[in-house]
Amino acid sequence: MSFFLSDRSRARLKGVHPALVGVIEVAIRETPVDFIVTEGVRTAGRQAALVRAGASRTLNSRHLTGHAVDVAALVDGTVRWDWPLYPRIAAAIKAVAARQGVAIVWGGDWARLRDGPHFELSRKVFP
Repeated sequence: MSFFLSDRSRARLKGVHPALVGVIEVAIRETPVDFIVTEGVRTAGRQAALVRAGASRTLNSRHLTGHAVDVAALVDGTVRWDWPLYPRIAAAIKAVAARQGVAIVWGGDWARLRDGPHFELSRKVFP
């Protein structure tokens, strides 16, 4: 089955680095699990609110510069946060990124505060 990005997901990619947008646009067609883009570029105010709420630990998020996106798994049209869905989405995104030569970091690979919905461009390659 091939999925596609909704107009809302596309709107949330506005301002995101073109390399990351390109990966997401192809990955949605290849993923075994449908997903939506929940957030791309964030304001400093939104980031500060997420830190205060405990949903983020940094004020230096890659979302501030358009170098990160968050996704949410969709199962039968319903957003799902079940952990097993996110490695499947990540595998598709990582495979597309590798083929396109785009260095991606998945939040689910972090040792601390694993963040399955989060994907960002590598700071080493995309400062």
